[in-house]
Amino acid sequence: MNQKWRLLLWKYCSLRKSIGLGLLTGFVALFSVVNVMMGSSVGASQQEVLVQGEEERSLDSISQEAQRLLLEGTQLYQQGTKESVQKALQKWEKALPLLRKLGNKPGEAIVLTALAKVYDDLGENQKALLFYYQSLSLSREVEDKKIEATTLNNIGLVYNDLGEKQKALDYFNQSLDLSRQVGDKAIETANLNNIGAVYNDLGEKQKALKLYNQSLELSRQVEDKKVEAYTLNNIGAIYDDLGEKQKALEFYNQSLPVSKQLGDKKGEATTLNNIGAIYNDLGEKQKALEFYNKSLPLSKQLGDKKGEATTLNGIGAVYNDLGEKQKAQDYFNQSLELSRQIENKAVEATTLNNIGAVYNDLGEKQKARELYNQSLELSRQIGDKAGEGNALNNIGLIYNDLGEKQKALECLKESLPLLTQVEDKLREARTRHNMGAIYGDLGEKQQALEFLNKSLTLRRQVEDKEGEAITLNSIARIKLENGQLNEALTDIKQAIEIIENLRTQVISQELRTSFFAEWQFIYQNYIYILMELHRQNPNANHHITALEISERARARSLIELLAEANADIRKDIDPELLQQERQLIQRIGAKTQALHTSTLSNDEREKIKTEIRNTQIQLQQLETEIKNISPRYANLKYPDPLTISQIQEVVDKDTILLSYWLGGDRSYLWAVTPDSVTVHELPKAEDIATTIEEFLKYLKDRAEQDAGTGSVEIKAAKVSEMLLLPVADQLKNKRLAIVSDGIIQYIPFSVLPPPQTNPDLPYQPLIVNHEIVNLPSASTIYNQRKYPNQPAPKTIAVMADPVFNADDERVTNKNISQDDTTEQELKITVSLTRGTALEGQEWGRLKYTRQEADQILALAPDNQKMQVYDFAANLKNAQASEISEYRVVHLATHGFFNDELPENSGIVLSLVNKQGKEVEGYLTTPNVFNLNLPAELIVLSACETGLGKNVSGEGLVGLTRGLMYAGGERVMVSLWTVNDEGTSELMVKFYQKMWEEKLSPAAALRAAQLEMWNDGEVAFLWSPFVLQGEWRD
Repeated sequence: MNQKWRLLLWKYCSLRKSIGLGLLTGFVALFSVVNVMMGSSVGASQQEVLVQGEEERSLDSISQEAQRLLLEGTQLYQQGTKESVQKALQKWEKALPLLRKLGNKPGEAIVLTALAKVYDDLGENQKALLFYYQSLSLSREVEDKKIEATTLNNIGLVYNDLGEKQKALDYFNQSLDLSRQVGDKAIETANLNNIGAVYNDLGEKQKALKLYNQSLELSRQVEDKKVEAYTLNNIGAIYDDLGEKQKALEFYNQSLPVSKQLGDKKGEATTLNNIGAIYNDLGEKQKALEFYNKSLPLSKQLGDKKGEATTLNGIGAVYNDLGEKQKAQDYFNQSLELSRQIENKAVEATTLNNIGAVYNDLGEKQKARELYNQSLELSRQIGDKAGEGNALNNIGLIYNDLGEKQKALECLKESLPLLTQVEDKLREARTRHNMGAIYGDLGEKQQALEFLNKSLTLRRQVEDKEGEAITLNSIARIKLENGQLNEALTDIKQAIEIIENLRTQVISQELRTSFFAEWQFIYQNYIYILMELHRQNPNANHHITALEISERARARSLIELLAEANADIRKDIDPELLQQERQLIQRIGAKTQALHTSTLSNDEREKIKTEIRNTQIQLQQLETEIKNISPRYANLKYPDPLTISQIQEVVDKDTILLSYWLGGDRSYLWAVTPDSVTVHELPKAEDIATTIEEFLKYLKDRAEQDAGTGSVEIKAAKVSEMLLLPVADQLKNKRLAIVSDGIIQYIPFSVLPPPQTNPDLPYQPLIVNHEIVNLPSASTIYNQRKYPNQPAPKTIAVMADPVFNADDERVTNKNISQDDTTEQELKITVSLTRGTALEGQEWGRLKYTRQEADQILALAPDNQKMQVYDFAANLKNAQASEISEYRVVHLATHGFFNDELPENSGIVLSLVNKQGKEVEGYLTTPNVFNLNLPAELIVLSACETGLGKNVSGEGLVGLTRGLMYAGGERVMVSLWTVNDEGTSELMVKFYQKMWEEKLSPAAALRAAQLEMWNDGEVAFLWSPFVLQGEWRD
C-alpha cells in the first residue's frame, strides 16, 4: 500500500510570540529622577559651593553635559529604529562616566539598566546581564527598591530568553515582592505579565491565563496602555495555543491598534506575527504571508533579532506548506543563524525541527533525524514540553519511514502525554493522527480509526482545516480498504471541499499552484474510491465522475491565469505599481543572465541565486497587491471544472482524447470521444517512470541512433505497449489529443510505434497514421475556445541569429574564414546545438537560424512579415507592441531550462550591442507572462523550450504556459537539446506544409516529421518538437 495515502504527517511549527515586559521605569520618570539626584549631588552644601566656586562650576558643567546626553539618548531611543537605538546607546555610554564623576549612584544604576535593556533588545544577552548586575548592586547599595525591582524584572527576561525558566521565575517573583512593597503597580503589572509568560512556556496555560488577567486589570487601573496591549497579545497567544483561534484573533485585534496608536513597533510587530501564525494554522496561507511580511520589516527596523528570527521561521513554515522547499529552507536558515546569535534556545529548537522536516521531505532521513535530536535536546534543556513532544513525534516519523513501526509508536506514545499535559490540542491532534496512520499500516484498522476519529475531533475544535482534510483522507483510505466505499466517498468529498476552499484563499497563482500540488494525493484517493466503485458497479458511471475529478485537479492555475488574461486585470492599475513589476522582472532577467558570466566564483553564483529567489518573492508580493486592488480581479469569476458533456465537446469525430493519471498504486487512462468514455487501468507511476526513463535515455542519444542499433525502436515499443495497448482498438486513424501526467509529459508520442502484439512487425512511428497534439487539460482548450483571439492583420514575425558576445564578427567587423579560424574562435562563433550553455560558459552563434528564417520568410508575402536579425533580435524588440500584429511569431535562438530555478528558464536574445557592450537579453518566464502575443501560433525554435518545473496536478510550468497566458492559441516547443541544422530543416518543412499545402499547424508538424523519417533521418532530429494547444484551423 502506498504510504503517502495514509501518512501525510504534520511536522512544522510556527512560533507565537508572547511579549515580555522589560522596564526602564519610564523615560520621563527616569530622567526626572536623574535630574533630581544630580541637583542633590552638587547642591548639598551652599557654603562649600561658595568656597569652591571653580569646582562648582566644573560639576555644574558635567551635570549639564550628562543631562544633555541622557535627554538626547532618550529621544533617539524613542524613535525606535535600530540605528537610533545604537546612537542612544552611545549617548548613554558617554553619560555613564559623568554620573560616576558626580557620585550619582542612583542615576548610574538607572542608566546601567537602560544600557542593559538596549543590549537585551539587540540580542546581546551576556552583555545585558553584565550591566543589569552592576545596576542591581548599585540599587541595593542606595536602597532604591524601585530601581531594584525594575532590574530584577529585566534580569528575569534575559534568563527567560536563554531558556532558564526557573531562574527567570525566581527573579520575576523577587521583583513582584518589591513592587508590591513600594506600591508600584506599573512594575507589578509587568511582573504578572512576565510570570504568566513563563508558565505559558512551561505548558501551564490556565495559570498563565490567570496571571495575564490580573496584569490586564492592573494595567487598566494605572492606564498603562503599552502593558495593556502586551497583555492582550499574550492572552491571545494562550487562546491560540488552546485552539480557540477566533477568540485569539479577538484579543490580537484589540492589542494591535493600541500598539499602533502608541507608536510601539515592537508590540505591533509581535501581534502582526501572531495573527500571521493563526492564519497559517487556519490554512489561509496568503493572509499569513501578508501579516508576516508586515511584521518582519518592523523587527528588522528595531534590530529585534528575536522577533526577526521568529517571523522568518513563520514565513518558512508557510512556504514549506505551499511546497516551496527551497524558499522555506532559506528562511529557516536565516532564522537559525539569528536565534544562535542571540542564544534563544526556544526559537533555535523550533527552527531546527522545521529544517529537519524539510530534509525529511527531501528524503534525507539521517540528516532530518540529527536535526530532530538537536531540537529535542534543546527543548528538554529549557523545559519546553510542547517542543519536546513535537520533536519526539517527528523522530517517530523517521522510524516509520524506515519501516520500524514499533519504534515509531514508542516515540509517539512518549510524545502524546507531553502534548496533552500542556493542552496543545493542535499537536496532540497531529500525533494522534500519526498513531492512527501507523496502526492502519500494521493492519489494526479499528484502533487506527479510533485514533484518527479522535484526531478529527481535535482538529475541528482548533479549526485546523488542513489537518481536518488530512485526517478525513486517512479515514477514507482505511474505509476503502475495509470495503466501506460509500462512507469513504463521503469523507473524501468533505476533504476535497476543504482543500478547494483553502485554495481560493491563496491569491498568488504561483503559490496557489504550489499549494494545490501538495494536495494532489487527496484527489488521487478520490479517484481510487470512485474506480473501486466502478469495478463493483460498472454501469453506475463512477468512471466518468473519476474523469471529471481528474480534470478538476489538472492545470487549474493555468486555466485561471487564462481567465485573468482575458479579464485584463492590470487595466486601471496605478502605473507606478506596474513599473515596479516591470523592474522586478527586469532584475530577475539580469540576474539570470549574470549566472552565465565566466569569471564568477561559486560563492558569487550562490549569492546571485539567492538574490533571484528573493526578487521572485518580492514579485509575488507585488502581484498579490495588484490583484487585491484590481476591480477587474475582484469581479472575476474563474471557470468551473468541466463536466463530462463539456469534455466531450472538446473532441470531434476525428479525434480521441487520451487522458493519463499516474498514481502510486495504479494509474488510469481515459479514452474520450464525442459519444463514448472508456477507462483502463495502467501500471503504477514508478513502473511507468522506469520504462520511460530508459526510452528517453536512448531517444536523446544521437550517436546511439546513428549507429543503427535499433535500441530506440525497442524501447519505444515498450512505452507504447504500456501506455497505448489498452486503447489500441479505439485509435484507428484518429487524431490523438494527449493530456499527459508526470513523466509522460517528457515524451513525444510521435516517435512511439502503434501498440501491437506482434514484435516482428517493422517499426513505424505513430505519425504515419495519427496527427498528435498535446493539451495541459481538456478544460484549457475548452476555455480558450470560449475567448478566441481576434485575427492579427499580418502573417509572421521572425527573430533569429542574435549576437551573443563581443567576439562575434558582426561586432568586430571581421570576416573570419573557416581556414584561418582558431578552434577557440570557432567555439565562440558557431554552436552546433541550440542548447543550454553551462553556467560560466558563453553562447555560440547559431548560423542555421538565419538560413531557417530566410527560407521561412520567403514563403510569406512581403508586406505581411517582419524580419528581426542580428543586434535587433533583442529583448526590447521581443517586448515591443508591434509583434502583436502578427498571426505567427517565430523565435530561432538558444533556449535554456534551469533545473535549480525553473521559473527562470527562457530563451536568449542578443546579449551585446553594436559596440560590443553587454545588454540584457534573457527572455525569462516572468518576461513572457508580461508579453502581449495574441498569436495563432508561437514557435520557439530553440532547445528545451517545452520543459518546465513538473508540478503535480499542474504539469510542466514554464515557457509554454507563459506564452498561452500572453495570448498564444498554439505553441510549438522542444523537449530536449536540439541540433541546429536538423531543427532548421524541420522548421522550413513545417512552414512549407502549413502555407503551401494549406495544412493546420498540427497536421503540418506531422507531415514535416513524417517526411524527415521517410528520408531516413533519426528520431533525435525530427521528434523533439511538440505542439500544445488548438488543433483546429
